Amino acid sequence: MAKLEHTLNGNFNQWLSRIEDGILNGSMSASLEDSSDFRSGDARCSVRVFERYSYAGGNRVSLSVTLFQNGDDPICLSAITAGGSQALFFKVNTWGEEAFLDKLRELL
Repeated sequence: MAKLEHTLNGNFNQWLSRIEDGILNGSMSASLEDSSDFRSGDARCSVRVFERYSYAGGNRVSLSVTLFQNGDDPICLSAITAGGSQALFFKVNTWGEEAFLDKLRELL
């Protein structure tokens, strides 16, 4: 598992669209598996779960991206990958997870 946490400034909708478009257009096997959006007062939270095939790892990996903003505060981003290991009991060969997260780093 790999994780990235970052603080963003700017428009929430623009960041969400940039991330969705960038991930989906960044790999021919990438797909948006599901999404969820919440609002409560001035707070907003969006969750996106992407999946793609990892040629480096020879398996499928997922990337969960959460954006949260309260009012005009900066946007908090949390991104976590999973599924990149090929071993039964230990995490080995997690290149695919890091590569998926690197695609998001490029977008930021």
